[in-house]
Amino acid sequence: MGRVAIIGVGQSQFVRSYPGAIRELVFEGFKESVTDAGITSKDIDASVVCSAPEYDKQRSPAGVFAEYLGLNPQPTFYTETLCSSSSTGLKLAYSLVKSGLHDVVAVIGFQKMSEISSSESQERMGRGADIQWESPFGTMMPAYYAMFAQAHMDRYETTPEDLALIRVKASTYGQLNDRAVYRKAVTADMFADSDHIMSNAVSSPLRVGDCCANADGSSCILVASEEKAKAFCKKPIWIKGIGAASASVNMSGRDIFTGLSAAREAADQAYKMAGVSPDDIDVAEVHDCFTIAELMAYENLGFAEPGKGCELIRNKETYKEGRIPINVDGGLLSKGHPIGATGGSQIRTIVLQLRDEAGDIQVRDPQIGLVHNIGGVGLYGNVTILGRE
Repeated sequence: MGRVAIIGVGQSQFVRSYPGAIRELVFEGFKESVTDAGITSKDIDASVVCSAPEYDKQRSPAGVFAEYLGLNPQPTFYTETLCSSSSTGLKLAYSLVKSGLHDVVAVIGFQKMSEISSSESQERMGRGADIQWESPFGTMMPAYYAMFAQAHMDRYETTPEDLALIRVKASTYGQLNDRAVYRKAVTADMFADSDHIMSNAVSSPLRVGDCCANADGSSCILVASEEKAKAFCKKPIWIKGIGAASASVNMSGRDIFTGLSAAREAADQAYKMAGVSPDDIDVAEVHDCFTIAELMAYENLGFAEPGKGCELIRNKETYKEGRIPINVDGGLLSKGHPIGATGGSQIRTIVLQLRDEAGDIQVRDPQIGLVHNIGGVGLYGNVTILGRE
């Protein structure tokens, strides 16, 4: 079969508490994507809905959205891999198009996390771990990533100051992103000030400033066959490589000193499929649910040798003007993290970069971009490589 392209992208504004219904929230990202592609609902012959269902009050939301968005009687599918659900949805859409079953597929990601309380949200996140052997002992996301941070600091002498630099970079670009939850400057001095909220401990060594926040939001990615892409779109962005992997759900089955094995495996698959190496990537979006997660991504994706990721952020190599610009839309640390919509938001950013339509955060003449999207604490790893040609 021919190549597969992304012909339209959309995203709602990410907010702490969306006032409307989930169908209205999803419509915002969907509307932008079809407008971007210059098509209508009638041109879409299948949809894939992505979310983490434990946060959804609506059972089987895919059916609700298909009706509301005018996508009946086309088939609709539902998929979830926790925080990487949208990237998994993109892989499913790619497969449906590549196989010839469908020509245009909408990948719709969403989450309205404000429908439940913060304590309920944390409890559900805890159940992302093994409910027999781990989550009954109170493990939650910050604690898991804190273990990775402690391991990295122990082996490589990484410092809390290095992690703070990642949040400073995120805020630098978050201020320029009108879709982000947090658009205020963050400085290293805030982490050094014991009275500042950014320095407050969450799970040592992670502080408030090291953690992203829950959010409500939606995203939509339109995937099309080569024939349809050329007919509909002036600037199709081609899906060059897709990698996906998993890891032991129990931390006892992991080596926490080497980052996330699922990310490394997914990256290897994507690089091989695309026929490129880490040196060929011009701009990247990585899953920075915590500052340590971004640092591990530098190394797991091959942008830095193990233990050398700190040098990238210290030398500002991951800034817009640096050797490998990463998360120049502010990342999850600034945008917030509406679980099912996150991967789609990352993909949207890279598509806009490759089209030279990213505005104030535009990287100079990128040809190849990468999206790294993690589900849970490295339980699922997804890496997507996109290109202009």
